[in-house]
Amino acid sequence: MALTEKPLDSREAGASPPARPGVFARTARFAHRRRWLALTLWVVVLVGVWGAASGGDDYRENYTLPGTESQAASDLLDRSSETKTGDSLQVVLHDKDGLREPAVQDRVDKMLAEVAKLPKVTQVRSLYEDKAAISADGRIGYATVVLDVTSANMPRGDTERILDAVKTVEGQGLQAELGGGAARKLAAGEGGMGEMIGLVFALVILVFMFGTLIAAGLPIITALFAVGSTLAVIVVASHFVTIADYTPYVMMLVGLGVGIDYALLIFARFRSELARGDSHEDATVKALDSAGRTAFFAGSTVILALLGLVALGLGSLQGMALSVALTVLVTLLASLTLLPALLGIFGKRFARQFATRDAKRAAKRRPAAGTGWRAFATRVQRKPLAVLIAGLVVTCALAFPALSLRLGFTDAGNDKPDSTSRQAYDLLSQGFGPGFNGPLYVVVEGENGAGKPAAAIAKTLNGTKGVAAATGPLPTDDANVATVMTFPTSSPQDEGTSDLVDRLRDDVLPRAAEETGARYLVGGATAASEDYSAKVADRMPVFMAIVVGLSLVLLMVVFRSVLIPLKAALLNLLSIGAALGAISLVFQHGMFGVEPGPIEAYLPVVIFAIVFGLSMDYEIFLVSRIQEEWQRAKDPTVAVREGLGHTGSVIIAAGAIMVVVFGSFMLSPERMLQQLGFGMAVAIFVDVLVIRCLIVPAVMQLLGKRAWWLPAPLAKVLPRVDLEKH
Repeated sequence: MALTEKPLDSREAGASPPARPGVFARTARFAHRRRWLALTLWVVVLVGVWGAASGGDDYRENYTLPGTESQAASDLLDRSSETKTGDSLQVVLHDKDGLREPAVQDRVDKMLAEVAKLPKVTQVRSLYEDKAAISADGRIGYATVVLDVTSANMPRGDTERILDAVKTVEGQGLQAELGGGAARKLAAGEGGMGEMIGLVFALVILVFMFGTLIAAGLPIITALFAVGSTLAVIVVASHFVTIADYTPYVMMLVGLGVGIDYALLIFARFRSELARGDSHEDATVKALDSAGRTAFFAGSTVILALLGLVALGLGSLQGMALSVALTVLVTLLASLTLLPALLGIFGKRFARQFATRDAKRAAKRRPAAGTGWRAFATRVQRKPLAVLIAGLVVTCALAFPALSLRLGFTDAGNDKPDSTSRQAYDLLSQGFGPGFNGPLYVVVEGENGAGKPAAAIAKTLNGTKGVAAATGPLPTDDANVATVMTFPTSSPQDEGTSDLVDRLRDDVLPRAAEETGARYLVGGATAASEDYSAKVADRMPVFMAIVVGLSLVLLMVVFRSVLIPLKAALLNLLSIGAALGAISLVFQHGMFGVEPGPIEAYLPVVIFAIVFGLSMDYEIFLVSRIQEEWQRAKDPTVAVREGLGHTGSVIIAAGAIMVVVFGSFMLSPERMLQQLGFGMAVAIFVDVLVIRCLIVPAVMQLLGKRAWWLPAPLAKVLPRVDLEKH
């Protein structure tokens, strides 16, 4: 539907004298009149920050969890080891005739000798030095390559050199693969294609809406300036604070979406003001003083929701939250300063083009813009209760699978089937059992030496259900500390492994501690994943209370209502539930052929923060216009119909852009980004089509005048904010 708006008679009759220009109007007029200066400043900022970022990034992750058992086990091992080493890689070998054949052993030994000479390698432990490193049938084995850095800090080029050296041994029935954390980075590949596809589809939608390539390009240009500038700032900041390497992708995901949305909202209002006969300068000022104000408060809700993630205190997740919040803030600044400058540059052209299109539309006697949406709103208003029930049934059904959400972390078993890390993972599972890829570390601390209590627990573990084998004790530099390697019978992501961790902590190890007096701690990647998930679940209520509480206060200030903020919060939770339910169906249960596995442990809180904020965007877009019509007509039925009539096409277009931008991340090689992009796309799809276009008009119709109820004591305390200025 076109976005041209024609004023209603009621608007003409009820028009009030122009208000004194506020900060949004003054900013818009300054940027419009000094458009080349504003554009130059943004170019200088973009070039300057990227110049400062030319030294490269220092992204790193921090998954430490103080107060958890797995973290205590890790800290104890660190304190008891005088020699600090980095992580390790596994050279996994498979030969159908057996790895102990003299000719095969000779070739493998030469290859391992070459690997030992490579950078970052401190030691290579051959599979022939340990009988346990070769499977029972003699066909699969592994050598351990000890690095002098962690996997996160291992340069990709050095890992590739190790892989190249490993691959030289292949041939004549011998297969060689490289496993380990650093090897998984080789499987990750490079992103970028998905974002480009999302932008192309967004441009197509905008061209369809506005009819010209230049008009369609302005929201995208504004978003690119904002996201590009913020990315450079984050590259510099990564040298001083902990920022995870997936942060730039999340920043692009959210920044491009909200940037295009906010610019679209402002540009659509600019066009409607042109249609009323205003000059392009006055149209720009009015658009910023109304839609710009709406975008500002909408963006504020997104920022508040993201800052709520900081309260979780989960390592690098805090850095990601601050980075994305900064992206939204800069996006708002670009929408309020750069976009008016661009409208000043192209405003006369737009005025001519839009006037020509409107004249052709009138000549063809096409219905007034928004007629279809007004008719749709009228149909909803006839049976609001039925529409409300139908919408709730759909969203609740989609959200239901979220109740069985299983959190964890992906491992090499989720990598691409043809990657070397996945091949190594599968070979180790085949040769040594599914639990070999995710061993548990039972750390033993005894006051008079850990040898005896460690040997005793190893014997106990070997007879415990769910344990394939327990080896050790493995001594450390501290005689009072030892480790028992425990291999589950199930894979790291299997629910049986989670049950084993709980059983060891709640039953097996406490009984052993009573008998020996030693201290037992369960650590390792699988145990850490369980602890991380538990920590997220424990802190989730506080996080939700902060985000929802602050958003309720903000919306009460904006709309001078109690019921509208409560309704918005409840419906936003439905959007989030639908997103998590869809993620569970696809990524946890394997719908559409996706390999099943756990959902990334931190993903629910990230989706909650982002989707809650973005859903508030659409709530403010729609309800602010309903409020505007309510203040003019004082008729709730007219207000809902006209509000949806004026904003329906904008919300649909904005939602469609969000869906294609988020959905494009399904093309990413990273499973976490696939989950995030898919979940966000589903959330926005449900939020726009079901909640904003069906449930909200139905609820507003049912509430009637009560929607704008605000108790007198609250009315005195809350500051007054005019969302729309005229």
